[in-house]
Amino acid sequence: MSANVTNTTDPHLSAGSLYKPADVTLLTLELMAQIDFILESYAMDPTRLVGMLLEIQDVTPKQYLPKEIAVYVGDKLDLPLSRVYDVISFYEALSDVPRADIVIQFCDSVVCKVTGSHKLKVALEGILGIKAGESTKDGKYHLESAPCFGACDISPAIRINGVVYGPLKTEEAVRDVLARFEKGGSLHG
Repeated sequence: MSANVTNTTDPHLSAGSLYKPADVTLLTLELMAQIDFILESYAMDPTRLVGMLLEIQDVTPKQYLPKEIAVYVGDKLDLPLSRVYDVISFYEALSDVPRADIVIQFCDSVVCKVTGSHKLKVALEGILGIKAGESTKDGKYHLESAPCFGACDISPAIRINGVVYGPLKTEEAVRDVLARFEKGGSLHG
């Protein structure tokens, strides 16, 4: 049911857009404005697609890139949907499956494995009550492994919604970071 629609009232939808407001679910006008801002901050340069998608994923509820967002981005950058999905499916940091409000990643690089990432993983699974690759029933937390995210100097480390914290060598240190996060306080220091 994809029909080209010209929308002259919404600045986010260009002539020839595949969207019409009645079909939009997750992709609200507010989210479209945020995506447009991100795309414009990258000068609408399709060679910078990975960075754009990472930022868009961060502002999307449940931190993922559903088809409607992929189509919208492709439409705005004049890229085929297959190209956008190639990038989403290639990079482990990008997801086309809903995750959670808070995504916690533990580094599984060689350095982190040597410095204790397995203990960190076990602690996180125990605290959250889920295994790696799962989300809590309330949709608040998602736990996943990730390749090196450049924190070897503070390993073992975790990344919460894109921000890296470490070294976390004990379950107590992990609980402390999560408790401060829950209270809305700074996770630094």
